[in-house]
Amino acid sequence: MKIRFGFVANALGLWDASPSKTLTFKRYSALPKHERIDQLMKITEQNIYHTKRILHYNIANEIKLYRFSSALVPLATHPEVSWDFISPFKKNWCELGELIQQHDIRPSFHPGQFTLFTSPREHVTENAVKDMEYHYSILEAMGVHKTGIINIHIGGAYGDKVKTLKRFHENLQSLPTNIKKQMTLENDDKTYNVEETLLACEKEGIPMVLDYHHHMANRTEDELSSFLPRIFNTWNTSNCIPKVHISSPKSEKAYRSHADFVSLDFVLPFIKMAKELNQDIDMMIEAKQKNVAMMKLIEDLASIRGVKRLSGGTLEF
Repeated sequence: MKIRFGFVANALGLWDASPSKTLTFKRYSALPKHERIDQLMKITEQNIYHTKRILHYNIANEIKLYRFSSALVPLATHPEVSWDFISPFKKNWCELGELIQQHDIRPSFHPGQFTLFTSPREHVTENAVKDMEYHYSILEAMGVHKTGIINIHIGGAYGDKVKTLKRFHENLQSLPTNIKKQMTLENDDKTYNVEETLLACEKEGIPMVLDYHHHMANRTEDELSSFLPRIFNTWNTSNCIPKVHISSPKSEKAYRSHADFVSLDFVLPFIKMAKELNQDIDMMIEAKQKNVAMMKLIEDLASIRGVKRLSGGTLEF
């Protein structure tokens, strides 16, 4: 079994490399009208440049997974701001895409908690579609829209899970088919557990991203091992390696919060479970210390007898 590792958005240790610099709508509105688009373009250009620096870090360290910041483009989906963030940066987006393709990096996005398809309010669904279209448009501009994924959660329960899940499937029909093909669903730490998320994925033909920390905070009645083969099987139609999210609790009291680093003792039971299925995995590290936490976990795992480090960011078990 091989595991490839990746991290989220920012590479700590690179000076001033945030790909998520932003401009609030309040600040945008206060600017003279002739300066507004210039400021949006300036910040977007910075974010793209910093993303390029981070991709070069990944290339140098042989890291094959990377989650782009959803905040790459400030005010991209704000209802009162409409601007073209693709055409002016066509060359820049292509450069990022070329790096991804040349070095076989698996790209992804993870929109925020308000991108959901469970709300009874129509405008929430409309905004969710708009946000998914925004993320897809960037993947498309980079030329990686057939390999990049956009991962979301099912959403809230609104007091009735059965009714809400029915609405989720209905609302999801408003999402364009080409975007749905790149969509994944993830179990969460409070509402929809592994079993509920898996059933939704199987019904929609959507790959499921297992979040192990979320599972431990929101456990199913049956053991995870009984669901794992089915979770991995949801990836068969996409011809992609199953992807999992890994973090560990900050403390017993703040169990759902992510710790700075990933506890080896916390994650080993899952790795042993996956090894029994002999399934290759792509593992996205969601610890607060991002790439630093990822590299520490790789080194901790590589120190275990029988584990072989194949490259900077890949281990064989």
